[in-house]
Amino acid sequence: MLMLRGGVWLFSVGSLWLLLPAFILGTAKSLLILDKSAQKSIYRIVQFQDGKCLGAVYSVKTWGLVFLMMAAGCLLRNSSLPKEILGVFYVTVGWGLLFSSRHAWRTWQRGADHFPGSRSDGNNS
Repeated sequence: MLMLRGGVWLFSVGSLWLLLPAFILGTAKSLLILDKSAQKSIYRIVQFQDGKCLGAVYSVKTWGLVFLMMAAGCLLRNSSLPKEILGVFYVTVGWGLLFSSRHAWRTWQRGADHFPGSRSDGNNS
């Protein structure tokens, strides 16, 4: 949704060329920041025992960050910042999140038993 909204804003002001720098920045953010967080979340999910609530997917700290980012998105969307800046920001963040989700998809595809540190990989100490 972030990428769609950002792309629409960039299209509406005739600045679709800004998608390229947004994707480059989003990829860098994914590789340098978000991948580590994705790995932690996947590890947390893999370690779940039966009966955990869905909200336990994220730690309390991460849930706080999610709500902070949602509030910041609302503020930015209603700000007077130019659509070019908002569009690049939204596409950058959206692409970074989407690109880092590859870790979760890979774990799902291979099965949680292949994730390092899973309960059944035999490497638990």
